[in-house]
This record gives sequence, structure tokens and C-alpha cells, in this order.
Amino acid sequence: MLPSPCAIIAAFVLSASAIAIAAPRPNILFLLTEDQGAQAGFLGTPGIRTPHMDRLAKSGRVFRNAFVAYPVCSASKAAIFTGLHNHANGLVNNTMNFHKPASKLTEAERANPTYRNYRIGDKIPTLTERLRAAGYYQAAMHKLHLSPNEKFPYDEFLGNPGGPAMDAFLARAAKAGKPWFLLYNIPNSHRPYPNSDKGKIRIDPAAVKLPAFLPDTPVVRQDWAEYLAGIGQADDLVGQALASLKASRQEANTLVIFLGDHGPSFQHGKMSLYDLGLRVPLVIAGPGVTPGRSDALVSELDLMPTLLDLLESEPLETSHGISLRPLLEDTPGAKGHDFIAAEISHRGPLPNKGLQERAVFDGRWKLLYREKTEPAWRQVNADLKDRQPWGNRTYDETVRVKEQFPEAWRVLSEMDPQRLGGKLSRIELYDLQSDPDEMLNLARDPAHAAQLRRLYDILRTWARDTRDPGIQPPVTIPE
Repeated sequence: MLPSPCAIIAAFVLSASAIAIAAPRPNILFLLTEDQGAQAGFLGTPGIRTPHMDRLAKSGRVFRNAFVAYPVCSASKAAIFTGLHNHANGLVNNTMNFHKPASKLTEAERANPTYRNYRIGDKIPTLTERLRAAGYYQAAMHKLHLSPNEKFPYDEFLGNPGGPAMDAFLARAAKAGKPWFLLYNIPNSHRPYPNSDKGKIRIDPAAVKLPAFLPDTPVVRQDWAEYLAGIGQADDLVGQALASLKASRQEANTLVIFLGDHGPSFQHGKMSLYDLGLRVPLVIAGPGVTPGRSDALVSELDLMPTLLDLLESEPLETSHGISLRPLLEDTPGAKGHDFIAAEISHRGPLPNKGLQERAVFDGRWKLLYREKTEPAWRQVNADLKDRQPWGNRTYDETVRVKEQFPEAWRVLSEMDPQRLGGKLSRIELYDLQSDPDEMLNLARDPAHAAQLRRLYDILRTWARDTRDPGIQPPVTIPE
């Protein structure tokens, strides 16, 4: 007797379900460039070509309003790998880079005060731990720069990025018979940049466009051009990674994430809550992703929830991020955040026990809020100011031409108030639609009092909801 049409349909549905269940979990290639802000060819940056990043952008979803939660290396990574703001995950500022398994740490390394004090809480799950539990074979290239190492149980700690290293990793992952995760750290967009005094670079200083907070001199143009040249080198390494992936014939089952970990080491960049410090390139490509561009507000905090969602894994019990899956799939009505929040805690050997800075941004208006501004000291990373060994030309040049470019000098003096005498405001308000370089503080302009009050209330609610111990914004807006 022949089966009925209904029985045939039911059998087909069951068969299709079995195939779906048996489908392998996607591999994950995470391309993370260091100190690369939102400067790339596919983002329209003048004077630079990034063909490999551009090719990835065409194949995936480009997020034009992507931001980090903390604009320095270790803290930014901690936000990525926990989905929590840093005051909640425990790792504020940079920690030590012990790029090896926890079992290989020496007693002296474990006792290092920076390693002990700046670390993710023991009870907070990391993406590395969750993927290990899900059966992934994992590796980190070039650096870890996170603490404690126990929370990052990679199978391999690899050296510098490149095609041969990735090829070898993929071969070992295939032998293990597991899906894989590779954190492909790219250092070339971090200072020191390619030195154009010693060799020709691919960027013409005359073709670049400087932001308004930098003095427009030949020296600063050279420095910015060298930064873009570093991104060009990073693009070469992105190209090698994509070529290795293609050669492995695993493209169709690999999610590719491309992200800059925060902005570059110029004033208003790294270790600041201005746009150059927080806005980064973000592209996600791979199975299930609809290519295109999105203007939704998104954060690095969203990456762990997104990956867990795409892997059909249990969501995080607590997260400050959201899953971007609806945006990746171009689901009607999908949206990002209503606002983006970010923070800096200037802790360390400073006399004020840690200037606190917070920001909220709604896509147009940004509020900056500070506590512990007296005395006005900030942590200034060495690469933000030192010519040797970091190759920073801009700091000294801005000092030299301060009479000719007083506003650029003001910005620099606020970045390094302990040395240059800059005065920090408790409150700043910017309209990035008319002032994308954030040069005109509108916080005391009566015409924008309603915007100030609205964003300030958002900040207070966010600080309460995320249990931020570093700030206590009063009901009345500070002067």
C-alpha cells in the first residue's frame, strides 16, 4: 500500500529537521585590529585603500554606527568577551599580556599587581569558556592581554598573524574534528606606525583629511598618513586570513567578524570618549547574514550575545548587549540600541584616585560626564604622547604650534591636564550632526537645555541599572 500524501510530507519534514540538527556549527573567524578607529576604504576615509576589508564589507553586514564600551585594549576585549560593561565585568584599563595557557604562568606573573587588580570576575562567563563548553577548537593569535588567563582556555596561543599561521591552525582544527574559533589579532594599526622617514608608504599626506582637533601641519599630516599606512598593513593581513579561509573550503560555514578594538592614539582618540576613540569598523559576514549596511546603534557588547544566538546556545544570564541576529538577517523592524554608553576609569598612580568618565550617545547627541575632576589628572598612555619608541609626532607638534592652532592645543591640554594645565568640564554636550569632531560644547547653551536634561537622565538611569560603582550623578546637573 502506498503512503498517503500527508505521510510523505511528514516524513520529509522529519528528514529536513534531522538534516538541520546534524548541520555542523559554524566556525568563527574574529579579525580584530588594534587601535583602528572608523577609518577604512569602505567607510569613505580620504587617502586610503583597503581592498580586502572592502571585499569583506561587500559580502557582509556593515554597521556604520558601531562603538566600543571602553577605548583601551584590555578593557575593550573584556567587554567583547563578557557582554558586560567594564565596571560590571571587573576589568578596567589595561592588564598584563601573558600570552600563554594559565598553567604556564609563573608565580611572579600571578603576583603581578596589574594582573591581580585588573581582571574579569571569577563568576562571569567568557565567550572562550562558552565556546569550549560547546566543543570548539580555539586559538588566539599575537596576544591575549586579558586576565585571568584561566578564563581564556584556548587550545593554542599563536604568534604573529598571517596566512601560514592560520593555515597550520586550520589543519590542526580539522584533525581535531571540531568547529573552530580563531581570534586573529592584528597589531599593525597600533603605534608605532610605518615610518615614512625610513621608507615610502602607500599614503600621500597631501590626500588625507585631518579632523578639526588636530593642527593641520605637514608633521601632523605625516603622522595621520602613517596611521592610515598601518591600517593598510592590517588590510594585507586581513587579506591573508580571507585567502586562507577560502583555500580551506570552509567559507560557506564560517562566520567572519571584523572589528577595530578602539580608536587610534591621537588626542580625542584612544582613552577618550569622543567619537575618534569610540567609533570603530564592524562587519559581520557568513551563513545567515544578509549583506548590506545598517545605521543601527550597536556596541562591541553585542557580539557575545549575537554569537550565542547564532549558535542556538543558552543566552547570557546577564548582559548589557543585545543579539544583532535580527539585524544580520535583515528582519523587518529590527533595531539596535536606543543609546550607546561607554566609560573610562583613570586608575593607577594618580593623585585623584581615578577620574571617572562616562558617555551616552543617541546617534546624534552625546553627553560626557565626569567625576573626581579635582585635581584634573588623567591617565595618558605612552603612545598618546611619546615620540620614542611609539613614533607619536602629533603631541609635540601640537605644543609647538599652539598659538597658531589654539583649539587643537585646548584639546591636547585637556587630554594631558597634569602636564599642560587643561581644564576638564564636568559636563559636555555635542551635536555630532553639525559638529562631528566634537569641538563645540553645548552644555551651557540654554537652547539645548532639554537635550542636556534628557541625556543626563538617560545617564543616571544607565548608571543605576548597570550598578556602576564609579559614579554617583546627582539629580541636579553639575556646573
